[in-house]
Amino acid sequence: MTEKDAPILVAINGPLKGERWSLVRPLVVGRDPGCDVVIPDRQVSRYHARLTPGANGVVVEDLGSKNGTHYNGNTLAGPVVLQDGDMLQIAVAQEFQFLNSDATMPLDAEPVRTGRLMLDMRARQVWVNQKQMIPALSAQQFQLLWVLYQNEGKVVTRQELIAAVWGDEQSAGVTDQALDALIRRLRDRLAEMDSENSYVITVRGHGIMLKNPGSE
Repeated sequence: MTEKDAPILVAINGPLKGERWSLVRPLVVGRDPGCDVVIPDRQVSRYHARLTPGANGVVVEDLGSKNGTHYNGNTLAGPVVLQDGDMLQIAVAQEFQFLNSDATMPLDAEPVRTGRLMLDMRARQVWVNQKQMIPALSAQQFQLLWVLYQNEGKVVTRQELIAAVWGDEQSAGVTDQALDALIRRLRDRLAEMDSENSYVITVRGHGIMLKNPGSE
């Protein structure tokens, strides 16, 4: 596996913000200078957590740290196989995001910050009313929202959404029910952040449209 094809760990918030590591081998995260990922914060244990790539994916485990490792907002109690878009937090010092491949993180994408709903494609982060969505959206939920966001105020057909989220090769086997379920989960996540506004609008007979209050 090349570094470009390997999953990556991206530092989102904290002293390492902006740095990233290819997961081509196990990485130990901690305060000790001998760690692969060194976080210079006293709340971080010397050897805090470990990420291990394998045949079944990348496994994250806490190494008995004092202040814990958090996975999508929950305390990590045992080894977990990471999924694309998952968020990790080391104590309260550093936040990371796991991405399946460097190819999913385009270098030329700039943060988009307009309206009540704001997206950053590079970091796959979502803000609603200036509050970051944690845990992060799943990869499919984010891709669906990103397509709608790029076409804000315009109706996107259901087939266009299916192709964008599942890809042309798999889209033929995707049912309307699968798309509806994905849209429903996305709406539920947005409603958790803002129950007063409807962002994802169904235009019957035409498709789906994003409405972003406060955008120009």
